[in-house]
Amino acid sequence: MSTGQVAVKHNKPPAKAIAAAVAGNALEFYDFIIYSFFAVYIAQSFFPIGDRYTSLLASVAVFGVGFFTRPLGGLLIGAYADRKGRRAAMVLTVTLITLGTLGLAATPSYEKIGIAAPIIVVIARMIQGLALGGEVGPASAMLIESAPPNKRAFYASWQMASQGIAVVVGGLVGYVVSSILTPEQLGAWGWRIPFLVSLALIPIALYIRRALPETLEEPTHHSGSQMIEIIFSRYYKEVVLGVMVLMATAITAQVGNYMTTFAINTLNFDPKIAQICTILGGLMMFLFSLLAGCLADKYGRKSIMLWPRVALMLLIVPMFYLLVKTESVTMLLLVTMMITLLTGMSGASSLVAIPEMMPIALRATGVSLIYAIGVTLFGGTAQFVMTWLIKHFGAVSPAYYVVGTSILSIMAILMMPETRHVNVKD
Repeated sequence: MSTGQVAVKHNKPPAKAIAAAVAGNALEFYDFIIYSFFAVYIAQSFFPIGDRYTSLLASVAVFGVGFFTRPLGGLLIGAYADRKGRRAAMVLTVTLITLGTLGLAATPSYEKIGIAAPIIVVIARMIQGLALGGEVGPASAMLIESAPPNKRAFYASWQMASQGIAVVVGGLVGYVVSSILTPEQLGAWGWRIPFLVSLALIPIALYIRRALPETLEEPTHHSGSQMIEIIFSRYYKEVVLGVMVLMATAITAQVGNYMTTFAINTLNFDPKIAQICTILGGLMMFLFSLLAGCLADKYGRKSIMLWPRVALMLLIVPMFYLLVKTESVTMLLLVTMMITLLTGMSGASSLVAIPEMMPIALRATGVSLIYAIGVTLFGGTAQFVMTWLIKHFGAVSPAYYVVGTSILSIMAILMMPETRHVNVKD
């Protein structure tokens, strides 16, 4: 790739690119993570087996199933985006997430239809995973390709910031629902309300995305299998480094999402307190992702990826010890805010650096695969691993899991090239 910057032509206002990415991406992540927020109640509805930890393990295992269809979504939808354009792919992902969400919201409980209930839930999660696996590559490619050269990181940071928006909205909806309904009502039917809210908003995302300007000037004519072969033969190093970087981001993002379940199931906090924790965490991710984008445009990608990850690695164990020892609401909020703001900063800068390492003809496919593999192997198993670790090694054990994976991610960041001045049209 060339190392000089080039001017980017805009047929329509670049702000439309941000609006389109945020509108669909936030809804898709909202649908995906709302499952995490209400995992305790979903376990009661679809997996009424054994003690509460066994039931919860089954629920978070199904949460992980959605991650395992992400590589397929990355391959199919990423390749589609490189052949047919970013806009068509982004409309497709919103359509798929609608189907998955409808399956979750409308499926009767195990008590009513038996084994068919968890089977339908698994299928719905797989469809959601397919959509999210294909979302990040086209959306990230479109954001950096539509941005002015000196604002690419800020534009790309909306990818992570929109996830923060999803968490905030999910937390607010969850807080309202938890405040109005009793725990028995939440377990019986109340957890479905947040999914129904998203179904009502999806038509807006579809409308905005259909009006999206196309940024792929010369579509590739390679088949999906040819693109995969090229990526793994010519860009093997970039794939490995990208997966290692996103590994730690995926795990710590899921630790942040898991804090709601942790607060309810391990610390025995009131569900409303847990939802406040979620809202503050999402707000931190939103604000600090955008801050990271601005800083990465000014100082480069690597430093903004590196130092927040180092800080998180050093702080998470002592903060978890204090949380478990004190069982304080204040400490719960501080731990969640620390995890989410540092994850947002490191993750936002990585979601511009990774697309910048890939050529435009393979960018959506390459980024989709890197993201899907990293998130599948580590994010998809994170909640199951954390639940298992807590049961067998105590409440602080997830913090050590974050430390170990952060060390590997830091090594990968140090090996990555600085991409601030690359030409993203090559």
